[in-house]
Amino acid sequence: MSSERIIKKYPNRRLYDTEVSRYITLADVRNLVMGSARFRVVDAANDADITRSILLQIMLEEETGGEPLFSATMLAQIIRFYGGTVQGVFARYLESSLDLFAQQQKQLTDAWGDSPLDAVTRMTKRNMDLWSELQDEFMRAAGIPVGGERPDDNDDDDQ
Repeated sequence: MSSERIIKKYPNRRLYDTEVSRYITLADVRNLVMGSARFRVVDAANDADITRSILLQIMLEEETGGEPLFSATMLAQIIRFYGGTVQGVFARYLESSLDLFAQQQKQLTDAWGDSPLDAVTRMTKRNMDLWSELQDEFMRAAGIPVGGERPDDNDDDDQ
């Protein structure tokens, strides 16, 4: 088995996965991406590498269904970089930024054992519980009843 999976796109717009010897859909290609599989999509007629155009099709489907990742303003800004003198710099910057973000996300997931958002939610809840306990203790120390507590009858000694 080769290290890079080859998918051929035929003129009828169908995608053929040579590794499993069957036609696949864009959803199947998306699953390959999500599984970090190495693959390349080639035009069956001339062997031209069309991986980027297939990935862009997947992104377009993702953007039109559900919550978009890119705002119209962000897309317009990206388009402005095409053909400019900083296009290559911008592309490397975006790629490096996404690589760094993915590495940090993996480190957080490895460290916390689940999604970072779940861990932050747990930490926030724990902090709120600790704050509430501290506040209750302060109120009790000040002689103020907390929650369903009733004032002590001993507090009448001051009168």
